[in-house]
Amino acid sequence: MTTMTEASVREFKMPDVGEGLTEAEILKWYVQPGDTVTDGQVVCEVETAKAAVELPIPYDGVVRDLHFPEGTTVDVGTAIISVDVGGGSAAPAPAAEQPAAEQPAAAAPAEEPKAAGSGRQPVLVGYGVATSSTRRRPRKGPEVPVQQASTAIQTELNGHAPTAPAPAPAAAQAVPAGPDRPLAKPPVRKLAKDLGVDLTTVVPTGPDGIITREDVHAAVAAAVPAAPEPSVASAPAAAPASYDTARETRIPVKGVRKATAAAMVGSAFTAPHVTEFVTVDVTRTMKLVEELKADKEFAGLRVNPLLLIAKALLVAIRRNPDVNASWDEAAQEIVVKHYVNLGIAAATPRGLIVPNIKDAHAKTLPQLAESLGELVSTARDGKTSPAAMQGGTVTITNVGVFGVDTGTPILNPGESAILAVGAIKPQPWVHKGKVKPRQVTTLALSFDHRLVDGELGSKVLADVAAILEQPKRLITWA
Repeated sequence: MTTMTEASVREFKMPDVGEGLTEAEILKWYVQPGDTVTDGQVVCEVETAKAAVELPIPYDGVVRDLHFPEGTTVDVGTAIISVDVGGGSAAPAPAAEQPAAEQPAAAAPAEEPKAAGSGRQPVLVGYGVATSSTRRRPRKGPEVPVQQASTAIQTELNGHAPTAPAPAPAAAQAVPAGPDRPLAKPPVRKLAKDLGVDLTTVVPTGPDGIITREDVHAAVAAAVPAAPEPSVASAPAAAPASYDTARETRIPVKGVRKATAAAMVGSAFTAPHVTEFVTVDVTRTMKLVEELKADKEFAGLRVNPLLLIAKALLVAIRRNPDVNASWDEAAQEIVVKHYVNLGIAAATPRGLIVPNIKDAHAKTLPQLAESLGELVSTARDGKTSPAAMQGGTVTITNVGVFGVDTGTPILNPGESAILAVGAIKPQPWVHKGKVKPRQVTTLALSFDHRLVDGELGSKVLADVAAILEQPKRLITWA
């Protein structure tokens, strides 16, 4: 076996995958000590305060050590993996000892960032290695295979170990993992990790062999037998706490949820919020949506009311440009933006995120439809990049998809206005002097009263409502 020298060992440090982020949580390791890696190969998935990101290694070699286990939050600039780039091979860890991912970091000297083009990931200035802030995710207990968990639960319920189950039919048995890891999206991997499910044992039912959330839950249900019925004469035994029967579930506040909470608290107690409401007949807008769906210019694009609401807001901003601004506290200035990066609030398994469409003001209606479709699809897949959530100027939040009539949205930090769109539903409405059923919705505009006064905020909201009531204004006001 080739002996490795310290000179041939490279330390890959946690990079700043966003702008100014100071830490990230290791969600999943895709390699283990002894594995060969190549330049550009993804070695782990991490979650920052903004998104889940896969990290590629910047050089070739053999993995020597993983310095932190999955679930650990690591400071930017801290070494997370050691790779022997000298062509040596890593010695395998003893079978009975702690896995390499649980061992402390190797005491290798910190490596200074190299110049561009050298293959090293530069560390952002100001985010060096902290001495005590790295922390481990709270765990309920050691992770064990699902079958072991099943045996432990049945033993506690029955007072004795269960009889070994018969082998599963060959068609239902999982294929042993090959060189490629099981196919699953990041939220599904996290769910499996939280439930202690080994994805290599799960039979996929999704397209192209992708493991779904339902597949993970099915694996848990198949592995854990049902508790026996208690006899009438005896008092029922206390059921052990589990994912389904526990009276409480504690979820660590971290990642996207932690950043969202901090941002909303900061926004609510920094910017003086004012919210105005208007109820509007959008029957003509809904008819236009149906017409656009049949238009060849929108073939293959998703056309819905949100598309025309977004366009209406962009027109209203063009007519009232001072609403598209931000407050610079340090300089005591109002910064008016001559571009619109339109944020769309999206609910994802990792929490609420607000990616934005860059330069939305310059897009045609078909281009805006395409951008909206890509934004929603990327957010649902958990692939929204940190850059996509930065630089927003104004936001739309569509609470109507949940059947909610309206709300008082909190401003996205750094923005001056946010438009909430309520549910669109038939209501009695006076139309041409007669009460008729019409498609009606309620809009709510929250704005920063330091730079948007009541007159300006009212004009913007009234313009959006007028366009949705008479969508031909998209042309006459353009």
